[in-house]
Amino acid sequence: MINQTYKTLLLEPEELHLTIRLNRPEKRNALNDTLVKELKDIIRKVSGEENIRSVTITGEGSAFCSGADLEYLKQIREYGSEKNLNDSLNLAELFYDIYSCPKPTIALVNGPAIAGGCGLATVCDFVFADKNAKFGYPEVKIGFIAAMVSVFLLRQIGERKTRQLLLSGKIISASEAVEFGLINRAGEWDEVIDEHRHLIHTLQNNSAQAIKATKSMIANFTYADVENELKRMASLNADFRKTDDFNEGISAFLEKRKPKWVIS
Repeated sequence: MINQTYKTLLLEPEELHLTIRLNRPEKRNALNDTLVKELKDIIRKVSGEENIRSVTITGEGSAFCSGADLEYLKQIREYGSEKNLNDSLNLAELFYDIYSCPKPTIALVNGPAIAGGCGLATVCDFVFADKNAKFGYPEVKIGFIAAMVSVFLLRQIGERKTRQLLLSGKIISASEAVEFGLINRAGEWDEVIDEHRHLIHTLQNNSAQAIKATKSMIANFTYADVENELKRMASLNADFRKTDDFNEGISAFLEKRKPKWVIS
């Protein structure tokens, strides 16, 4: 069993299962360089661990993951082209590592899952949520684009619903997320926990080899080009950070004012 300490993660191992708890509750578990790096590291370790049959990602405190950290947003305004690309690729790699993990992955969403946090849930095999959780990709509201996750969203919920989420930037309720096909189940937290536990037991009673082969089979049907598409979206993401609207949107967000968009 994996036995390691991280700065931004809490690991809760049990028989044949590992819960990964995002542990920045004072920042609503917002993504920063350290969290992305550490989550990539543990997911890669889990992929090769025979004594782990399934993985849950959840959040400490009142949020699942609120998206990008404010300090991170301040920093990326100063990044050059190469650093922007590497930064975008890091998040793309995390999404792909979770998606392609040979063990079933479960997002247990205890609170808001916004922007990159919603992306973390989207790339998991199963998503269970508290009825009061919120989901969405509000990047367009701050002059940004939800590039990498679009690779998965288009296939999972279809073009029409992807357009609706990404162009409006609307934050939706857990019940709406179920209707969108974005998540599997929403309900009272105690009930969701019970169903989550039942799913873990179901997965443990199934053939690990068959589950691994099934995940690979589905990936080959629907995501054969996902790595190349993620690289292309990471490049688009990095290039967009050079635009006037991106700089204005981030500045307005940090300064808590209405943005003044460039009309083109």
